[in-house]
Amino acid sequence: MAQELPRTEKPVILVVDDHPEILDFIADDLAEDYEVLTAENGQLALETLAGNAVQLVVSDIMMPELDGYELCRLIKSDVAHSHIPVILLTAKNTLQSKIQGLEQGADAYIEKPFSPDHLHAQINSLLSNRNKVREYFASSPLVHIKSMAHTKADERFLERLNAVIHDHMAEVNFDVEHLAEQLNMSRPTLYRKIKAISDLTPNDLINVARLKKAAELLREGQLKIYEISDQVGYSSQTHFGRNFQKQFGMPPSEYLAQHRQ
Repeated sequence: MAQELPRTEKPVILVVDDHPEILDFIADDLAEDYEVLTAENGQLALETLAGNAVQLVVSDIMMPELDGYELCRLIKSDVAHSHIPVILLTAKNTLQSKIQGLEQGADAYIEKPFSPDHLHAQINSLLSNRNKVREYFASSPLVHIKSMAHTKADERFLERLNAVIHDHMAEVNFDVEHLAEQLNMSRPTLYRKIKAISDLTPNDLINVARLKKAAELLREGQLKIYEISDQVGYSSQTHFGRNFQKQFGMPPSEYLAQHRQ
């Protein structure tokens, strides 16, 4: 049966290996810094992913039935999971095996036997870099949502998400319920996907998209601030100005003045 975890502040790592002693060794080593889920084969790993907000997968390659290559391919091709970094572990020390892993979308490849410190460093690097990308997107007025995509599946999802939000941007009451309906996704799946990619709730992401569109319109300089506020779905110019300053560190009037110069 697939494992489930309670809510936690630690990143959730899924470790997959068909050798129980190796599985326990890796899980115990990572447990201090991460919440660790384990699966003894690729199929159980997919079931675990379906029920948990996993931030990263560490998987052996050589497993019966569903090996690490196929698990990686399935993760990276599924819109619900394609954002999750995958580290593949293998005893195969050949260039071809590394190429095969990277072709399936693996983010890193570590040979066995490996140093636990090396694994920790690789996990930390992948998670840290993604956090930096998220922060840059949220704080930079003109950075496109696609900057957070790490796979083609992510890119397609974010393009579609962005298009739907922009089509309904002027609607003050447009929220996660409407967004999930337009994307034909369940609300929990949409919430998990957006939270994992952006570290924002869907409603927060809708608001950031509104403010980024406002920044674009302010930069063009063709509309007054109250007109822009209306166009991006704010019923109050005061509320718009407060949110803009909170997101980008300056009020709309100052942003407008900078770009007029």
